[in-house]
Amino acid sequence: MKKFMCLAMTAAMLAMSLTACGSSDSAEETTAAAAAAEAEDSTEAGDTASSDAVFVIGGTGPLTGSAAIYGNAVKNGGQIAVDEINAAGGINGYQVKWIFEDDEADTEKAINAYNTLKDQDLQMFVGTTTSGSCLAVVPETENDNMFQITPSGTTADITIPENVYRMCFSDPAQGTKSAEYIGQNGLATKIGVIYDSSDTYSSGIYENFVAEAANQGLEIVGAEAFTADSKTDFRTQLQKLKDAGAELVFLPFYYTEASLVLQQADEMGWEPMFFGCDGMDGILTLEGFDTSLAEGLMLLTPFSADAEDELTQNFVAKYQEDYSEIPNQFAADAYDCLYVIKAAAEKAGITPDMSVSDICEALKPVMTEIEIDGLTGQGIKFTEDGEPNKAPKAVVIENGAYKSME
Repeated sequence: MKKFMCLAMTAAMLAMSLTACGSSDSAEETTAAAAAAEAEDSTEAGDTASSDAVFVIGGTGPLTGSAAIYGNAVKNGGQIAVDEINAAGGINGYQVKWIFEDDEADTEKAINAYNTLKDQDLQMFVGTTTSGSCLAVVPETENDNMFQITPSGTTADITIPENVYRMCFSDPAQGTKSAEYIGQNGLATKIGVIYDSSDTYSSGIYENFVAEAANQGLEIVGAEAFTADSKTDFRTQLQKLKDAGAELVFLPFYYTEASLVLQQADEMGWEPMFFGCDGMDGILTLEGFDTSLAEGLMLLTPFSADAEDELTQNFVAKYQEDYSEIPNQFAADAYDCLYVIKAAAEKAGITPDMSVSDICEALKPVMTEIEIDGLTGQGIKFTEDGEPNKAPKAVVIENGAYKSME
């Protein structure tokens, strides 16, 4: 069983920076692909709904500010899933209402955004998008016994309460999986790291990366830190890693700072391999960034828009049609979150007239029984600790686009 978390989280946790992502024989297995195909055969959304009642599912994330790429992706990916689900008859015969609020990746505003959703009769929560905001809201949802699944909040402590689940990999998992991927695929042996020591997301990934690197036979030739007060000039860190002979530089932080690292490395004439995590996703749509500088950049991600499976192709086409851009992993994580809720809700047989707490109590025991094939993995299951069980993937940027790495 998951450990219980105190309702009153410390001020230090609230100040944490933003992120950035077993079935039994009797378990009812559901796939997003099947539901999407079913949607095509439905004649009109709501035809099968048994009453005017609806399930209200909502999320929060930064729709404005420096991390707006993440929040808007979550909002849009969730909307596509809800549209499909409703067109296919809803959940247990009831339509779904998708509501979303801007939290600006700010802890206080995140709590306000969650309360605004509650004022709109929120029943299940897909949020928050960023880790700092998620840590702030988790005590609120625990107190309400509101079912919560974060698409992209990676800080490990988020899933301590029994009502909270995660669609993405946690910070520790991202660090471990990145080192495993680099080592098992023989990308390099001499590794340099630049990380944000003032950010729990970055430092958490870094610590677990270094621990697993030793198991993979990787030599950390240098680890250079920066902080929120010194995140514009990385020339000193880059020069030290260059002098140490780093073949690959691991960048466990966000695309805004990473774009400066790539630019300054280019100005130095240094061309090591660069490898990032989910916070790197979004660099190709960063305004004013020369995307040619990201050529060859690799990142660990559960989603690749160039994947050839039908589900991904349909999702990418719909996203481009609706939002005029290629979806990132945050959009895919949110999409999968809605289908996880659908699978669990149908397994539990919940109805909209149930209380928030009763819905949560019904969903918790079935979360370890469901399994979905989604955009971010095949056969996705959840552990009793609220963590997803799925294989990691990586992409490389080629010709200004993500390409799956074999």
